[in-house]
Amino acid sequence: MGIFSRFTDIVNSNINSLLDKAEDPEKMVRLIIQEMEDTLVEVRSVSAKAIANKKDIVRQINRLEENAADWQAKAELAISKDREDLARAALVERKKAEDHVSSLSDELLLVDEQISKLQSEVVLLQEKLLDAKNRQKAIMLRQKTASSRLQVKRKLDSSKVDDAMYRFERYESRIDDLESQVDAYDLGKKSLADEFAELESGNKVDDELAALKKKVAASQAKPAAKKAK
Repeated sequence: MGIFSRFTDIVNSNINSLLDKAEDPEKMVRLIIQEMEDTLVEVRSVSAKAIANKKDIVRQINRLEENAADWQAKAELAISKDREDLARAALVERKKAEDHVSSLSDELLLVDEQISKLQSEVVLLQEKLLDAKNRQKAIMLRQKTASSRLQVKRKLDSSKVDDAMYRFERYESRIDDLESQVDAYDLGKKSLADEFAELESGNKVDDELAALKKKVAASQAKPAAKKAK
């Protein structure tokens, strides 16, 4: 199992545990990022060891190849000196060195494959970590906004609002009653302006009445004057 896959299992396990405990989402996000950062450090450490191992294998291969070449030279020297026994022994040593090189070369291929996988996991994890950090602020803002809205919703519960409006209407009704009582005290009372208005209205009526009497008297006087002639 790759380190990144194991990291995914760890994170999923922690997320499930947090959800079961109904933890604060902000803590959950911080934990996920912390897990990713810790895993990134671990992957880089493993990569560094793998690279160091590769360098050691390459050094061994180079040394063995030089050793094999040296035994080859010695075998040729022995043949030139008619020492077949020494040449045979030198060739055996060269074969051992070459077999060891072949074995280390196979190991080097495996190490290169491991390093390649680790580098891919580092790149992927770095991308995921960067994405998580970029989204962390947005997640925190959404969480705070949702919490604030929830508090407002709780304070503006419909039953509480209805009760407040009912009390408001009762206060309005009481004020209406008070205003009616004040109007009742003033009922039938005349203000100074009302008194003068009545006087002015009375004078107009008297003038109209006098004019009407004068008109009637004049109309009655005309027939009487005609009879007297």
